[in-house]
Amino acid sequence: MAEHADLVTEIEALGEKLCQAKAVITKRFIGQERVVELTLAALLCGGHGLLVGLPGLGKTRLVETLSTVMGLDGKRVQFTPDLMPADILGAEVLETGADGARAFKFIRGPIFCQLLMADEINRASPRTQSALLQAMQERKVTVAGEDRDLDIPFHVLATQNPIEQEGTYPLPEAQLDRFLVQIDVPYPDRDTERDILIATTGIEEEVAHEVFSAAELIAAQDLVRRMPVGETVVEMILDLVRAFRPEDASSGEDIRANVAWGPGPRAAQALMLMARARALLDGRLSPSAEDVLDLAHPVLVHRMALNFAARARGDDLGDLIAKTAARIGKIEIAA
Repeated sequence: MAEHADLVTEIEALGEKLCQAKAVITKRFIGQERVVELTLAALLCGGHGLLVGLPGLGKTRLVETLSTVMGLDGKRVQFTPDLMPADILGAEVLETGADGARAFKFIRGPIFCQLLMADEINRASPRTQSALLQAMQERKVTVAGEDRDLDIPFHVLATQNPIEQEGTYPLPEAQLDRFLVQIDVPYPDRDTERDILIATTGIEEEVAHEVFSAAELIAAQDLVRRMPVGETVVEMILDLVRAFRPEDASSGEDIRANVAWGPGPRAAQALMLMARARALLDGRLSPSAEDVLDLAHPVLVHRMALNFAARARGDDLGDLIAKTAARIGKIEIAA
């Protein structure tokens, strides 16, 4: 009982601190509360986030603000078609000492930080994009045959332009799966855009300040993993993820007819963690079935794909996820 009481106290204290962090962030990134919550949840889970939206919607501003508020050593890499892997990871250079001795020295790249902002990640070539694969999964990089550990915590928040724009390269499926969540950044509504206009074109702007430290974020990530999850929520996560696999017996006819491949076990892990983080951000002690259904789109949309026939018809993957999640939710609630 004492252990349970301590956990409740920790969750409540962290919830208050997260409210402070959200208040600071939303003063600089105005009117996009869901985007802020999903991004914060990804950090609380110890994962990476992919922010997708048109240029000029504030994605870069959000990541820079998060770096300050969460007390992380942040670095930014502008991805371009001529960017090379060594520009991100670093490289060994041959140096000559004062005594004339020559030796290789490793020059660390910008990936050696706690929060890497990969700006317009799909502007770079597939070769350069793949430089992040090992770092995002293993928290280390191998350069010149030597493993080098990255900082703790290590997060990648990448921004991506819609793939229909010119000069972009689609991210490979293996890399997309390493992003815990895809966060769509929409246009603001009229009132929000008015607030942005007034807040950002005057003499003074809101300045972000530190609310968390890196050590406090690590402690929060540990707390998220200790939050209890009910058996009903676990079963819904499994039902939802497996329902999107065309070869699974539980999938519907619309999935088998329209989906080329479905999400793997990493999607279920992401749903479990994100549901806990969402409950924490909402001031609750454990996640609910509603959390799982609400997170279905951002967790699953980049981990599955429509087949050729569905794409040719112009079908929308988001609509399919919403319909299937609603069907699973009704079955679970009825049970």
